[in-house]
Amino acid sequence: MDQATKYKVKDRETGEYFECSQEQSLLVAMERTHPGLIKVGCRGGGCGTCKIRVLEGDYITKVMSKAQVSEQEKQLGYVLACRAYPRSDLLFELAVQEQ
Repeated sequence: MDQATKYKVKDRETGEYFECSQEQSLLVAMERTHPGLIKVGCRGGGCGTCKIRVLEGDYITKVMSKAQVSEQEKQLGYVLACRAYPRSDLLFELAVQEQ
């Protein structure tokens, strides 16, 4: 696959989408195209602030804190946007953050 390939990443709630390459984290692409869409924390997979749920599509993740994303949550599609990289078009929703 060409490294310049961009995937379409769509927000289920708003219907808005942005493009993201496979070398770019979902968080970086979100921040670039839709500032304020998602809260940002440590950017390193430890704080859980940027948790989302991928509903459709393929992706890979780098190491994420198990305190923020459990194995069960991973099976349900939850990831930290700072540690997720698309491998196809994606449909996602923001995870509900506890206040």
